[in-house]
Amino acid sequence: MTLSLALRSARRDLGDDRAPDVARALDAASDELKAGIEELRELAQGIHPAVLTETGLTGALPGLADRSAIPTVVTAAVDRRFAPSVEAAAYFVASEALANAAKHAAASREWITAEMRGDTLVVTVRDDGRGGAEPGGGSGLVGLADRVAALGGDLRIQSAPGAGTTVSAAIPVAESGLPRWSADPDAPIIGEHAHDAHR
Repeated sequence: MTLSLALRSARRDLGDDRAPDVARALDAASDELKAGIEELRELAQGIHPAVLTETGLTGALPGLADRSAIPTVVTAAVDRRFAPSVEAAAYFVASEALANAAKHAAASREWITAEMRGDTLVVTVRDDGRGGAEPGGGSGLVGLADRVAALGGDLRIQSAPGAGTTVSAAIPVAESGLPRWSADPDAPIIGEHAHDAHR
């Protein structure tokens, strides 16, 4: 909140007549900060984000990328809506993976993909950072693993030292669906209730 007040104070002191470009930049920064604070509140409370409700993953994932501190490319090859629980799980996994990369990865780029593999939605966040992330090391993804597992899915992390980190969530979108993986079969499954998906 202190930063928000500082931005408003700087904008007020600047006025409308001097340095209009700076004034616009301050207004934009203030708007971004407001959106970020609201999203943090939603994440903390597990609330379904409004943008996800309105636009689905194809609209919500680019919003996450726009707010990321690291340049991020989004490829959302899905043209349908999913159950709210599925969309929320995929969204929060992507959000947490981006936050972890910003804090720990020292990455220069990130990639988010969302695609269907059979009847399974697979959302992947990959970065080109230092790697070496420890699955289950208190990253925040462990809590999300239970949400994914409750939907019959798996959450996996691949993070060899020096090779970046890849976080993937596979979530069935039909009762008969089980996660289908093309990633490294030795990547650890996070969470107690994960399926054996190596088929």
